[in-house]
Amino acid sequence: MACKSIPIFFLYLYFFSLFIELKFAQHISPPEIISKHCDDRWIHIRNLPSRFNLDLLSNCSEYPIFDDFCPYLANHGLGHKTYNRSHSWYRTDSSMLELIFHRRMLEYPCLTSDPNSADAIYLPYYTSIDALRYLYGPEVNSSAEHGLELFDFLSRNQPEIWNRRLGHDHFFVMARPAWDFSQPLENDPPIWGTSLLELPQFFNVTVLTYEGRAWPWQEQAIPYPTSFHPPNLAFLESWLQRVKRSKRSTLMLFAGGGGISATPNIRRSIRMECQSANDDDDVTNSRDGSNRDASLYSKLCEVVDCSNGICEHDPVRYFRPMLQATFCLQPPGDIPTRRSTFDGILAGCIPVFFEDLSAKSQYKWHLPEEEFEEFAVTIPKEDVVFKGIKILDVLMGIPKARIRRMREKVIELIPSVMYRKHGSSLGLRTKKDAVDIAIEGTLQKIGMRVKELDLE
Repeated sequence: MACKSIPIFFLYLYFFSLFIELKFAQHISPPEIISKHCDDRWIHIRNLPSRFNLDLLSNCSEYPIFDDFCPYLANHGLGHKTYNRSHSWYRTDSSMLELIFHRRMLEYPCLTSDPNSADAIYLPYYTSIDALRYLYGPEVNSSAEHGLELFDFLSRNQPEIWNRRLGHDHFFVMARPAWDFSQPLENDPPIWGTSLLELPQFFNVTVLTYEGRAWPWQEQAIPYPTSFHPPNLAFLESWLQRVKRSKRSTLMLFAGGGGISATPNIRRSIRMECQSANDDDDVTNSRDGSNRDASLYSKLCEVVDCSNGICEHDPVRYFRPMLQATFCLQPPGDIPTRRSTFDGILAGCIPVFFEDLSAKSQYKWHLPEEEFEEFAVTIPKEDVVFKGIKILDVLMGIPKARIRRMREKVIELIPSVMYRKHGSSLGLRTKKDAVDIAIEGTLQKIGMRVKELDLE
C-alpha cells in the first residue's frame, strides 16, 4: 500500500538517499588521523538486506490501528519541522528511534568495513517497525517467529561474523519497551507482544531499548527522542540560555493523560491534588529558607492534559508550561518510563518520580544513579495513593538553595539526553549527546562481556 502522507516519488527518493549513505559508510576506510582515537571503539555496521530496515518504511500506512507513521519519516526520522523557519524543533515520533539511530551511526568516526577488526557489530534492524505486522497486522498469530528471519540471515550470510562471538559483540536498537518483545514462546494462543527477546538465538545480543526489564543483562534503556534536535552549538547554547532565564512561576506541573477513573492510582491522586492545590489555604509563608512561600508562584500546580495523544507531535503545547515550572511530575502509566521525563529535563524542569523503574534503575548511562538525588526527587507512589502524603508538602519543604542546585544539574544534563540533528556542526559534536553516550556504554558493555568470555 502506498504511503498516504508522503508522495510516493519522494518516499522512494528518500529510501534511495539513505541507501546510498549506508553503502557509502560500509565501504569507508577509517582515516589514519583518527585511528589512534579508535582503539577499542571500532564498529562494523552489518550490511543487512533492505527488507530488515528500509523496505519496512514503505509500509508506513498499513497499520491503521497503530498509526500512519508516514509523516514522521521526514528528516531521517526526526519528522517535519514544527514550523518552516525552525532550525532545532521537529514533530518527532518516538517510534522512529531505530531510524534516527541508524542515520547517526553512519556519522560515527570509528566505523570499519572489516568485521574482524571491529569491537562491536551494529545491526541496523528496525525491530519495532518490523514487529508491527505481528502486533497489528496479518501475522499476529505468528509472533513467536519474530526475529527468526534475521537470525537465519546472520547464520547463513558470512556466518563467520556471527560465529566469532556467537552474538556477544552484536547490538541493535528497539523503539519499544523490552516487554513488548518478551512473550513466552509457549503462549498458545499468543497474547500481546512478540517473542524476539525470548529466542535463545538472541540471548547474547546487547539491546538498546526505551525500557529494559530488571534481570536480563543484555538490555539497556536509552532516552526517548524529544522534539529538540539542534544542528549546531549556537542553537544549543541559545536554548540553554532560554532555559536558564525562564521564570519558574508554577511550582509543579503534570503533562499527560489518564487519572480520570475511580480506581486509586498515582495519576488520579495527582489530578485530585492539583485540582484543589490553588485553593488550599494550608500553605503558609516561611522564613526558614524552604520553598513554602506560596507567593513565589502564580500557580502551585498545573495539568497539561495530553489525553488521546494530542501532545505527542505538538511540543509547543507542553514545552512552554514546562519552562515555567519548577518541578515536573513523572508518574508511571501503562509502563513505568515516559518520554515526558526527557521533555522536562530539556525544559530545565526538575523531575519528580514515583518509582525507581521510571528512570533511576533504567537510564544509568545517561542519568547516573549515583548522582540521581542531585537532579531528581523521588516520592513512592504508595505513600501518595494510600498513605495520604501530599506531593505539594514534599516539594514545598525542599530548601530554595537545593532547588537552585538541582535545576543547575538538570540543565547540565540537557546535552546528554538530547538527540542532536544528523550532519550537525563539528562544534556541537564536542558535546556528547544521547547517541554518543549510548554507543560509548554499548562498547564498554560488550568489551567487558567479551573479556569475561576470553577468561573462561
